[in-house]
Amino acid sequence: MVGSVGLLAAAIAIGLAALGAGIGNGMIVSKTVEGIARQPEARGVLQTTMFIGVALVEALPIIAVVVAFIVLNK
Repeated sequence: MVGSVGLLAAAIAIGLAALGAGIGNGMIVSKTVEGIARQPEARGVLQTTMFIGVALVEALPIIAVVVAFIVLNK
């Protein structure tokens, strides 16, 4: 049985991962929009790179949830 400290630790880990992903996604998208505004002809390349970056950043909260579940099940 997991104590309340374990539950709190898992919740904080997941929350911080979600916060970090939100900030990271915001920065990625804002810089992409800025780049498209400066060079509209590079839109396709910038969007492709943005989607790859967003996918990598979104992996962080997923990994945090998996780790939290692993910790809770011990």
